[in-house]
Amino acid sequence: MESKKQAEEAIMAAAESGDVGDGDKEINSKLSLKSALWHGGSAYDAWFSCSSNQVAQVLLTLPYSFSQLGMVSGIIFQVFYGFLGSWTAYLISILYIEYRSRKEKENVSFKNHVIQWFEVLEGLLGPSWKAIGLAFNCTFLLFGSVIQLIACASNIYYINDKLDKRTWTYIFGACCATTVFIPSFHNYRIWSFLGLGMTTYTAWYLTIASIVHGQVENVTHSGPSKMVLYFTGATNILYTFGGHAVTVEIMHAMWKPQKFKYIYLYATLYVFTLTLPSATAVYWAFGDQLLDHSNAFSLLPRNGWRDAGVILMLIHQFITFGFACTPLYFVWEKVIGMHDTKSICLRALARLPVVIPIWFLAIIFPFFGPINSAVGALLVSFTVYIIPASAHMLTFKSASSRQNAAEKLPWFIPNWTVMYIVNAFVVVWVFVLGFGFGGWASMTNFIKQVDTFGLFAKCYQCPPKILPSKNHTITMYH
Repeated sequence: MESKKQAEEAIMAAAESGDVGDGDKEINSKLSLKSALWHGGSAYDAWFSCSSNQVAQVLLTLPYSFSQLGMVSGIIFQVFYGFLGSWTAYLISILYIEYRSRKEKENVSFKNHVIQWFEVLEGLLGPSWKAIGLAFNCTFLLFGSVIQLIACASNIYYINDKLDKRTWTYIFGACCATTVFIPSFHNYRIWSFLGLGMTTYTAWYLTIASIVHGQVENVTHSGPSKMVLYFTGATNILYTFGGHAVTVEIMHAMWKPQKFKYIYLYATLYVFTLTLPSATAVYWAFGDQLLDHSNAFSLLPRNGWRDAGVILMLIHQFITFGFACTPLYFVWEKVIGMHDTKSICLRALARLPVVIPIWFLAIIFPFFGPINSAVGALLVSFTVYIIPASAHMLTFKSASSRQNAAEKLPWFIPNWTVMYIVNAFVVVWVFVLGFGFGGWASMTNFIKQVDTFGLFAKCYQCPPKILPSKNHTITMYH
């Protein structure tokens, strides 16, 4: 394996110098094509990965959040949490660089080993922080994968309602299980590029279709009307811009991880061009109807444009499922001692047990929309906001650690006092409003869904069926 890699590198070096024969050129062209599609590690690859992973199925639930928050609060929270998420992603990148630089000074090699967030926390702060990071990160990624499966079933139903959403969950669970064959984030180059194109199409379809459709008759925009709905919507937006639980793995896949520091911010700025127009336009057109329709596709008339959006989002959710599951695959491989195995097939087989609980949870809790807010409040608030900010403050609490830091303060932070004030604000804000009020509101709403539809709901928020033999409407299933 090592000799093959060296041979590839030699051919690439020879190609750059022009010292290759016809046979070598043919081999080189094949390697170049493979690298172009399969092996990604540039700053551009990281940007595509962050942008693609940040906005997936949540694009379809943001109008629902706007109906809970109201137009003004919806826009403010999107911008605020977008920049807050970019800040904590920056902190994670700084902690990764600090950890790696310290280990490399100790001559530790990371060959055939993917560094993960919980390992960064252990290396910088000790085993107790490893346990905290591992628990929150893995649980968040587990439910993040669950949400992608739920979204797949919710979306495909608007193209083919002959099968209920639970049955579609079975089918897409099997499809998404094929992500076990994708070795690492290096191999998501083409998928990240395509995924971002798919969400871009869907976002602008939602925007244009809503404007063309116009406002429904007697449309009302009463949000915010209840405190529980207000904080539920705010927490869904917290979840939207808290998709950097895979930041460390994306950084590790880069050839030069030091370049990552501002990539998440650039990704967020692009995501704003997708989320703000689409959520605003759909809420403007349908208003309070969205309170009972958490998936924006459900209110738009069916046509070829909508069906194309549904299909593209299905493909993208498959990609995002892989993004969320890959770190879980790594953790599981390390637990069972398979992480250094070079055989893709053996690693794929070892990874399969990770998919089973995800499949099962998606069938138990099919509440597309409300589950996003619950995960945001209880898991995202800690995983990607509170823990990184707290870890950064503790890592650099001593004067010597600040003086010897691998990365200096960003240009817009004049001193360490300001850095600590910003991080403390993040911790307090997210703990009180995100975890506290958001947790209360989102769990209240989540329990309401359980009471209304029950666990293992066969078809969550499906419209009533009309029996052809009778002239009245009955609810066939929830």
